[in-house]
Amino acid sequence: MHRVILKFRGPPSWRSSRSFLRSQKPFVRHNNTDLHKRLASSDAPQRPQEKSWLWYPGTLLALTGVGYYAYENHQPSRHAVLATLRCSRLARAAISGAIDYKLTLARTYTSEEERLEAVSQCHVRSATKVLNALLANGGIYIKLGQHIASLIVLPKEWTSTMAPLQDRCDATPYEGIAALFLSDMGHTIGELFDDFDPIPIGVASLAQVHVGYHKASGRKVAVKVQHPHLVEFFNIDINMVQSTLGWIKYWFPEFEFTWLGEEMGENLPREMDFVHEARNTARVVADFENIKTSLYIPEVISANKRVLIMEYIQGGRVDDLAYLSQHNIDRNKVALELTRIFNRMVFMNGWFHADPHPGNLLIRPASKSSNSPYNFEIALLDHGLYFDLERELRVNYSRLWLSLIARSSPTVDADRRKYAALVGDITSDLYPVFEAAITGRLSPDGIIEADDGPKSDTQRATGMLDMASQIEEEMELVRNTVAPGDILVSVLDVLRRLPRRVLMVMKLNDLARHLDHSLATTHSSVRIFLITSKYCMKAVWQDEKNRFREGGLGLGSFLGSAWAFATEYSKITFIELMMDWQASLVMSSAWLRGFYSRGLAGAHDAAAGLY
Repeated sequence: MHRVILKFRGPPSWRSSRSFLRSQKPFVRHNNTDLHKRLASSDAPQRPQEKSWLWYPGTLLALTGVGYYAYENHQPSRHAVLATLRCSRLARAAISGAIDYKLTLARTYTSEEERLEAVSQCHVRSATKVLNALLANGGIYIKLGQHIASLIVLPKEWTSTMAPLQDRCDATPYEGIAALFLSDMGHTIGELFDDFDPIPIGVASLAQVHVGYHKASGRKVAVKVQHPHLVEFFNIDINMVQSTLGWIKYWFPEFEFTWLGEEMGENLPREMDFVHEARNTARVVADFENIKTSLYIPEVISANKRVLIMEYIQGGRVDDLAYLSQHNIDRNKVALELTRIFNRMVFMNGWFHADPHPGNLLIRPASKSSNSPYNFEIALLDHGLYFDLERELRVNYSRLWLSLIARSSPTVDADRRKYAALVGDITSDLYPVFEAAITGRLSPDGIIEADDGPKSDTQRATGMLDMASQIEEEMELVRNTVAPGDILVSVLDVLRRLPRRVLMVMKLNDLARHLDHSLATTHSSVRIFLITSKYCMKAVWQDEKNRFREGGLGLGSFLGSAWAFATEYSKITFIELMMDWQASLVMSSAWLRGFYSRGLAGAHDAAAGLY
């Protein structure tokens, strides 16, 4: 190569360069690359130095203009930019949290209290990072946060941090709603409604609700309108959520949430179809048609894929003690009736509301034509998502619950683990976490003290009925038996194994417990468990009758099942009566204390739980 260059006989303009090369021969051998650069630069036309500074900002300005034009006018380009931004926010928050957990759990601490506090603070930090990312992204990411908030087996720091997402949703401006009506309904809002309030009375992650007077029916109605931007970004957002959760699983296998992305991809299209919601509404009305219940389902007047017009319900939140007091509604009866409604859906109908929270429940005084056995009606809203519960799973879950009610014995303990495995593929090491999630209490028999560990004289509860008197010493004992890091990994493993329908049933159980606490009821904390137990007994007994009719159960076994059902059901009913009598005594005592301190007004408020 060197020889070819040195013997090159070019035009006269190159001869000076050849002389220079001969004088610099050693340098050429070692810097051949630099030589080519010099030759090229000597032959190229020279650009005026004073204009070179214009080329760079000009190119940058042109690229910026092209990018802006593509973002504003080319939908795939805009989607790519926004998807990358949203995905990076979520991935940064999730990966940062996973690293934080690994570092926190790997440290050594001087005391158990210091370790528990460090883990709790790590929960808060990680949950806050994810919350901020979800709020910044909006749309279906808010729904993702609501799903996380509903996972009752997660640490309370996570669920409480995500809880505000139930109410913190941005409203679509009125102009966007008006445009949606014109495109989807073919009419303007003014052509369909009188006095349509441009300010929504409620805003959720997928839709918002306005109030107006429907011209065609002449009725005051609630108009549910889907956020217009959801359809535009739905596919990209779902893919980004699933991809992000997949990468988190790849790098941190113990932090697996891929099932959450799969669930959203399957269920969100149903929730975003308001015609599907109208069909669900009709079905739940039919399920409760011949039942004496306080449940009320608002009538659907008109349904479009993104616009739902329904009967307007005036009422208060079911946990608003002042509203209940104003209308002389017994808060104990409200808590019990809510538990009956949802347990009938799960264990008798096998088809239940999958998004229960206080925002979807309203209470109002019952009218004279009402079918309610009490002086109130409970209106259930938002019927976009229901789950079915197949017969085998429903019966196995019922048997699991009945084993939890029973006092502990070798046979009962074996049944608990047997049905936990059938319901959710729960192994023995994960059983304590699973049981705590179902009952809302720490496992009465799932966490066993090691033979070489410290012993305790505390009398352990052996069944859920015993938990009513479970003392703080026992709770602390169980809390400290398993390390927080092990519990977190176990919780994530339980979430991965459980069928989504079982998780939703657990969510219903948690709602009942939460409302029972919010209503400051005067009955025992296990009172609502008894209602669930009675419906589980009905489900098992119904299955036994079906098996007998199908020839799968002999006459002797059938008669034995009938006797067991009658005796156990009667026993639970008697315990209910005793607990209700005790609750009435507590309420009467509060009335007397209020009357003594503040007269009749004070007595009424005290009995209503207002002070």
